[in-house]
Amino acid sequence: MRLTRQTNYAIRILMYCAANEGRLSRISDIAEAYSLSDLFLFKILQPLVEHGFVETVRGRHGGVRLAKPAGDITLFDVVRVTEDNFAMAECFENDDAECPLVESCGLNEALRKALNAFFEVLAGYTISDLAVGKPDMRLRLGLDELPERVAAR
Repeated sequence: MRLTRQTNYAIRILMYCAANEGRLSRISDIAEAYSLSDLFLFKILQPLVEHGFVETVRGRHGGVRLAKPAGDITLFDVVRVTEDNFAMAECFENDDAECPLVESCGLNEALRKALNAFFEVLAGYTISDLAVGKPDMRLRLGLDELPERVAAR
């Protein structure tokens, strides 16, 4: 199982916002921290906003912030909305698989159990677990060098 770049950076956007708690984060600052384009991050931001993980504040001093506490957002929540397909084999994708063993295959059962175990582990970690209280995360992301932008509530 390999996560897409979109999922990887969606998690990183959330980690950045969690590390910058109480302040608005500009996409340009997040993009700079991860050496990515603003356009790529805007694309990733859309499902995070649509699913209520992040909210945007418009205007000259606008930005993004977590829409709910970092401890309430699990890795499973993020992966579920950013990944399109969890098919580990052809028989996961559709009922028309050409394998004659589809109905009684031990591989299918084993892969389903593995995928469920993967989801269970992801559900046990929150964005807070990844970002809050980690030594020098703010420094590594360049947050301690940015001027303060207090989140308007």
